[in-house]
Amino acid sequence: MTLSLNIGNLFNDSSTHALVDELRKRTSEEDILDFEEKFNSRNEKNLHIYICRFLKNRSISRGLASRWLMTIIESKESKIDALQN
Repeated sequence: MTLSLNIGNLFNDSSTHALVDELRKRTSEEDILDFEEKFNSRNEKNLHIYICRFLKNRSISRGLASRWLMTIIESKESKIDALQN
């Protein structure tokens, strides 16, 4: 199944399942950050918003959500640190 990254305002069950499948497939930090960048550039809301919603609705495991959120947060923090130095 190919995931259309332009989800927009409509987020139906098949889109949810496709996005969760994409999150599960990507395991390396580089893959996660690459997917996040592409997703954020094509959607109104950033990927971390969807991950938090999935976590709240129990659509994904805590382990999967934490891996993605920690990777995204650490990347943002390292970019901020680089700008400050």
